[in-house]
Amino acid sequence: MKRTKINPRRSGLLSTLRWRTRITLWLAALAAGVIVAGFAKLAELALTLFGGLSSGRPWLPFLLTPLIGMSTVWLTRHYFPGAQGSGIPQVIAATRLAAQGKAVRQLVSLRIAFGKVSLGAFALIGGFSSGREGPSVQVAASILHAAHKLLPNTRALRASDLILAGGAAGVAAAFNTPLAGIVFAVEELGRRLETRTSGVLVSTIILSGLVAIALLGNYNYFGHVKDGRIDQSLLLPVVTAGVACGVSGGLFSRLMLLPMSFREHVLWRWRETHPILFAGGCGVFVALAGFISGGVSYGSGYTITAHVVAGQMELPWYAAPSRFLATLASYYSGIPGGIFAPSLAIGAAIGSPLTALLGIGEGIPAFIALCMAGFLAAVTQAPITSAIIVMEMIDGHGMVISLMAVTLIAKAIASRISPELYQQLALGFLPSPLHGPVQQQRPPTP
Repeated sequence: MKRTKINPRRSGLLSTLRWRTRITLWLAALAAGVIVAGFAKLAELALTLFGGLSSGRPWLPFLLTPLIGMSTVWLTRHYFPGAQGSGIPQVIAATRLAAQGKAVRQLVSLRIAFGKVSLGAFALIGGFSSGREGPSVQVAASILHAAHKLLPNTRALRASDLILAGGAAGVAAAFNTPLAGIVFAVEELGRRLETRTSGVLVSTIILSGLVAIALLGNYNYFGHVKDGRIDQSLLLPVVTAGVACGVSGGLFSRLMLLPMSFREHVLWRWRETHPILFAGGCGVFVALAGFISGGVSYGSGYTITAHVVAGQMELPWYAAPSRFLATLASYYSGIPGGIFAPSLAIGAAIGSPLTALLGIGEGIPAFIALCMAGFLAAVTQAPITSAIIVMEMIDGHGMVISLMAVTLIAKAIASRISPELYQQLALGFLPSPLHGPVQQQRPPTP
């Protein structure tokens, strides 16, 4: 048998290229983790500023929120097009386009990342019901995509794989949940991780999450919920949470798709021709929802939700519909902002009144967590990601079975009401067979 000689020089060169590729990606992951962590701090400062300005002045949001909304949308459209909305649909579309070798700079770029962070935080000064997690996905994907040009061999990893890894790294860093980032990459963004590149990409996702943990601390957003029961007593809470959140989350998802489903409706046509005024009107609606609800619908909802999960606060029945409508108005306005955190807040608001109806005593925090996971799963139709996100945010590993059960029930119900939200929204950023890229003709749904 003839032996193939191995060229030591060639072998050493390949090894050097591999390590240079890994180091480049890991440095990009470090940068993504730092920026996402900085985004978290910036958003926290913005919410604190809004709370300080509006405290004792319930009339102020009626002036501040529309002004912030109009300014944010004007800046987005003139200087940072592509930064509007959640950011997850843009990343999904960019992954598909990059896999076809097409340009994606209108969806992921360092310019868009800067606009997403700065304007996303700026919008929170107005009290809009939006989150930073979806935007963090687009920010991290933009950073990893920019790193592709710096690789010693750009053919070593495809641009689409780096966009996917960046999006997942954004989830890992934003939620302090590295495991959820990996699952999100498979379940929502790319729906596959190839064996050839999975190792280095997974390490990139984990590294970005660990950087955020190092900077922000290894904390749990909603404390520590311990309830590892697996018996028949779980049946009623799980089914109730799954059905209630499945129906409401499916409706929420359906309503978010209205601008895409009914583009020619007079309301959405008016938004297209007068986007700044429309954003101001949405700001007035957000202020009205906050005024009626006593302020519980303002902002991302993290603080209030944490109090509810800890059993330190009960929410009235109108907290859920006010947050529901405020989040829709914030989304329709076109500001850069996501729906992950508000969805968790809506789920908590749905669960709080139900605890009294079901006669739940000591298990209130666990039931609230079930509703949070259920509503998020119904909206995103990503049940595994939703269950893991909530499990890691409450340090509730003993609840993994009940969380999975709730999210699967909620997803099954929601899928009968609405198609997959992010996958549908991503279509608005993909090229039209007849007219070319939709993004260049008519701005798609934020």
